[in-house]
Amino acid sequence: MAHPEAVTTDARRHHDPAVRGFASDNYAGVHPEILAALALANGGHQPAYGADDYTAHLQEVFRAHFGPRAEAFPVFNGTGANVVALTALTDRWGAVITTTTAHIHVDECGAPERVGGLKLLPVPAPDGKLTPELVAREAFGWDDEHRAMPQVVSLTQSTELGTLYTPEEIRAVSDFAHERGMAVHLDGARIANAAAALGLPMSAFTTDAGVDVVSFGGTKNGMMFGEAVLVLRPEAVRAMHHVRKLSMQLTSKMRFVSAQFEALLAGDLWLRSARHANAMAARLAAGAREVPGVTVLHPVDANGVFARLPHDVSERLRKRHRFYFWDEAAGDVRWMCSFDTTEEDVDAFLDALREEMAR
Repeated sequence: MAHPEAVTTDARRHHDPAVRGFASDNYAGVHPEILAALALANGGHQPAYGADDYTAHLQEVFRAHFGPRAEAFPVFNGTGANVVALTALTDRWGAVITTTTAHIHVDECGAPERVGGLKLLPVPAPDGKLTPELVAREAFGWDDEHRAMPQVVSLTQSTELGTLYTPEEIRAVSDFAHERGMAVHLDGARIANAAAALGLPMSAFTTDAGVDVVSFGGTKNGMMFGEAVLVLRPEAVRAMHHVRKLSMQLTSKMRFVSAQFEALLAGDLWLRSARHANAMAARLAAGAREVPGVTVLHPVDANGVFARLPHDVSERLRKRHRFYFWDEAAGDVRWMCSFDTTEEDVDAFLDALREEMAR
């Protein structure tokens, strides 16, 4: 095999690396330390389907953050992680209580219901956070054969609205759920951003707060691809290996997912990247609040800013910097920052925002 420095390729760059946006932290590239880990894991042969040395070591890496009972199951993507986790926690007649803004309800094309075969029971939560009182709206009817049985409460941290649960808030929901025989799932697509904002280890609002299973996100924090289903209470799940395979989430060359997670979690890369993204969102929000006619809608706890501004301004601004409408009818937009967002990116966006608002 040729030396890496001598390798050439017929592939060509098809984008302008200078173009930046605020549409999603998924738009960002791969952190250089992650790319180095992928190169390190390359070469030679390793057993497939998770029997490799990297995935074996990954268990120690995750346990250092989440405790000795934690077990990590790498998967391809976030929707897959959620489907695998929720399927392993429910029976065929099971239901999951979540919020109306939850990713599993709004942005996964019905995958938890169509692929996982479960029923979602969404409840409105203005700040994207469940409470025991909100869970209670759907936590009933376990003996009613005509009703899907509530078996799981699914939280998101940080939430789809960019807000955060405190460990005490998650503990209150977990206790309420466990007292009624339900399990607790946490969608942690941006779990690193939550820990960075709270100034707490990830275990403080997961393992220590009673969460049973976490969908652990890596792609939004600098990985190339891959997430993980992190089982914190093994007795809460059933046949995880089979569920992962049945859900088409068993990676053949799993070492390349596991090596990325080791690079992210063995040191402090996860925290450095998340802190930076959060800081850029705070800078963006502070600047946007000073622009007349722009309203920042929610507390900016992590790396997302939700704002309201005139629709025509957003349309013009989106031609200069990519971002998404959140509620187009209301004029609400979402601006996301990532590990590679720079102060110059933020300031250029704010200059463009001021210019378009002044037109």
